[in-house]
Amino acid sequence: MNRVSLVPYLVLTLLCSVCNAAERPNLIVIFTDDHGYSDLSCQGIQSDLKSPNIDALAAGGVRMTSGYVTAPQCVPSRAGLLSGRSQNRFGVESNGESLDGFNAQQTIAERLKRAGYATGMTGKWHLGPQERIVTHGFDDVYYKHANRAGWANFNLDGTDRKPGRENSALYHLDANSAAACAFIKRHRDEPFFFYCAYRAPHVPLDAPPKYLNRFPGKMPERRRQALAMISAMDDGVGQIMKTLRETDLEENTMVFFIGDNGAPLKIHKLDTPGGGPGWDGSLNEPLNGEKGMLSEGGIRVPFVTYWKGKIAGGRQFHHPVISLDVAATAVALAGLPEDPQLDGVNLVPYLCGDETVAPHETLYWRWIAQAAVREGKWKYLRGGARDYLFDLETDREEKRNLLSLHPEIAAKLRAKLTIWSQELSPPGINTKQMSDTWEQYFDHYLDGKSVPIPQPGPRSNGSLNGWISRNSTIKARTGVCQVRPDRKAKHPPFIATAGLDLPAKITAVVRLKTEKSGGAGFAWREVGQKDFGAKQVVTFNCSPSPDWQEYRVNIFASGGIIHVRLLLPDEGADIELIEFRNASGKPLKTWRFST
Repeated sequence: MNRVSLVPYLVLTLLCSVCNAAERPNLIVIFTDDHGYSDLSCQGIQSDLKSPNIDALAAGGVRMTSGYVTAPQCVPSRAGLLSGRSQNRFGVESNGESLDGFNAQQTIAERLKRAGYATGMTGKWHLGPQERIVTHGFDDVYYKHANRAGWANFNLDGTDRKPGRENSALYHLDANSAAACAFIKRHRDEPFFFYCAYRAPHVPLDAPPKYLNRFPGKMPERRRQALAMISAMDDGVGQIMKTLRETDLEENTMVFFIGDNGAPLKIHKLDTPGGGPGWDGSLNEPLNGEKGMLSEGGIRVPFVTYWKGKIAGGRQFHHPVISLDVAATAVALAGLPEDPQLDGVNLVPYLCGDETVAPHETLYWRWIAQAAVREGKWKYLRGGARDYLFDLETDREEKRNLLSLHPEIAAKLRAKLTIWSQELSPPGINTKQMSDTWEQYFDHYLDGKSVPIPQPGPRSNGSLNGWISRNSTIKARTGVCQVRPDRKAKHPPFIATAGLDLPAKITAVVRLKTEKSGGAGFAWREVGQKDFGAKQVVTFNCSPSPDWQEYRVNIFASGGIIHVRLLLPDEGADIELIEFRNASGKPLKTWRFST
């Protein structure tokens, strides 16, 4: 080894010896939402981004070029990250599934509490009722993932508050950043774990002018919104790092920045008006596929690790790693005994250079009708009845199916995947058949077939509290949600909300007033469905009255409910409340427009 090459080796060795001697460092996990692989400047793929603070993390830390999550969808991905176990082991296969299995797991927060850590979170939860977050080990909670009231038990100045309704005037991403900084200052004198789960750039796209104005010029409006929301998160990362420096904690804090799954492109990346369902403006290039697929575009995500003075920075780590590794790393850093129940590995020895082999020999995935396994450069992917084999070392874009050239490799990987799948709940390569949507995704991305561009949907004229108007206008008037028909539309008015994770059996409640009699109802879309089924609707008749009238209907779906429409009479309605309740009558989601 010559003198020049010896210098970085000695620096890395020195850093690792310090790393191994560190005592109970802090841990911050920043988890973004539907954030495409290419959408950080440090990835070196897109040129329209502005993410200097996250880029600084990568420059001072390690960028994982093959960083994965456990699922191409929000709920299972979060369940895997926080438990440190493949969520398929405890039945959280997809959005809308029962969360009983997750509720029985130990989270990172619960584990670190045993080691004397302060624990907290902010942002999107998506793993059950907001008031139950504290039962999963998070003592300090500032739950807010939209521009409406959240739930909190501490204030943004770091003081205690009575648990309950949060109603800050801040943009929700700014509120998340402020909560993270308040938590750091609040617990500066003790080890802590903080989970910052930004709901960005996930729809509804809702960036304020402060961030939108950073991206002038001609571009798809949905792209502008995504860039603005990513920029808001980047500002937050800068504020978090500034707070760590001000509290003299930067060198004793390990930071992870990870996306929860790939961007939803909806194949055609249509720049539809409004910020609701559809493409979220983020990009997965050069990876193939999108959210809802076990191709690389659905599960390989932005993944950065930073620990000043402990892990040598400015490097890329090319071996595959996965979000499961966060929990195993946290347990090791906290000095807790190694737990064989955890599916990840402690990454610190690999990032320090103590270990030079790959952290994982094999990585596995299963998501509903799809399953995949990666071993070294080889990846075997199964979607329904389709099989693929890719060499990710030469073809990370998954454009060349090598199944016919290397059937023996595919057979070996398929056998390993089958054995692993028997450990899951329920066991097996898949849990359901491929839906029409997934068949189209595989047609387009992996088989090169043309998929028609969908026809324009209903006209939209605004949104309110997460409900988007269709064939109508929606406004807040004196504390009331006022929906009126769009006279240019050819169909009756309705409003819709998506991104739900409701069980199959619910009661829908609406309190409204109408000036004329008319038919109304609720329609729904279930997990894996592309469209609303013709039979997936329940109706009721509205009577004119100057007083509020409450209507209740039971919805019996076949699977978890992710998207709901409230169908209204031809003349529209004034709405005071919409609520979804479980079979026991407990509210699951509530919108009170009169407060």
